[in-house]
Amino acid sequence: MMFMEMSTDGSDLAGARPLPLSFYERDPRDVARDLLGCVLRSTAGDVVTAGRIVETEAYLGADDLGSHAATKGITARNAVMYGPPMRSYVYFTYGNHHMFNVVCESEGVAGAVLVRAIEPLVGIDVMTRRRSGRGIRELCNGPGKLTAALGIDLADNGTTLGEGNLQVYAGTRRAAGGIATSGRIGLSQGHELPFRFYFESNTFVSRGRTGAPCPRATLSEKGRA
Repeated sequence: MMFMEMSTDGSDLAGARPLPLSFYERDPRDVARDLLGCVLRSTAGDVVTAGRIVETEAYLGADDLGSHAATKGITARNAVMYGPPMRSYVYFTYGNHHMFNVVCESEGVAGAVLVRAIEPLVGIDVMTRRRSGRGIRELCNGPGKLTAALGIDLADNGTTLGEGNLQVYAGTRRAAGGIATSGRIGLSQGHELPFRFYFESNTFVSRGRTGAPCPRATLSEKGRA
């Protein structure tokens, strides 16, 4: 994968390489790791905002108790997870936050990757306004925060990447530090599985606590996909 610097207004994204369908037609754990360093772009509100992905979580099928697919078959909520890969799976959780996932695996097999945190790159002024003046490190360091900053909502659910407001590009630069893994954050079940991937020294990674949620857990950090 090639990496280059990006302009602050995102003008060079037009020449960047979108990730192909074959990238997503794989095990979500592989996709989750390989998404680190890639760039998520939004054109919501007819403005470009974008950031480098620094934290993800993989979610599998019916045997993964932390996944929305761990139910009795396909439901109205999880149907997108079983659909064609390279689509957005967006859901609204706890009456507070949207969560953005990319659908993986082949059609008919449930799988998705939750994007948990990004490093802001483009449209930081817009992100700041959408996030009520938060500091740059607080703009996108959690799954509910980044969707607010990028203007992602339920209108994006089920859309193919590159055909709506959202697209993911091959990375522009490797973040400093190696890739670490841990259990997933804020799940009652399946939290012990090492399906969370992140750049261990990146300051934009979320501060959520791995493992089962405590009674006073922050709702925005409940990341079940």
